[in-house]
Amino acid sequence: MTSHDLPPGDGPRADRPKRRTFTAAYKLRMVEEYDTAEHGEKGALLRREGLYESSIQLWRRQRDAGELTASGATSPTTKREKSAEQAELEQLRREKARLERQNAQMAKKLQQTEAALDIMGKGIALLEMMSEGADSENS
Repeated sequence: MTSHDLPPGDGPRADRPKRRTFTAAYKLRMVEEYDTAEHGEKGALLRREGLYESSIQLWRRQRDAGELTASGATSPTTKREKSAEQAELEQLRREKARLERQNAQMAKKLQQTEAALDIMGKGIALLEMMSEGADSENS
């Protein structure tokens, strides 16, 4: 029996949990509650809500950066500026990767050229030794 023979919903992923999404208002409320909670209450809050402290830290950074507002919307100019910055950053990363590949190719060519010159030098030295030996035999 294959997975195609099973009725829909009986597959191996039927009981897979769904990824939760949180509204900006919820995130702000949780950060505020977490920040005002006393030491022993912070863990209880996280357990009650099923959250991790890393999520709270991320949301706090977003709030402090102005990315998280009560309305849930960010200003359109901020998004455009970020996307332009991100596009430029991505372009710079691609250019860096291209230059690194080119540098590796050139380093390999240089190594081959140096090896060829070394071999040529040894070949010339061998020919000189042979011609000296031939000259001394003829005299």
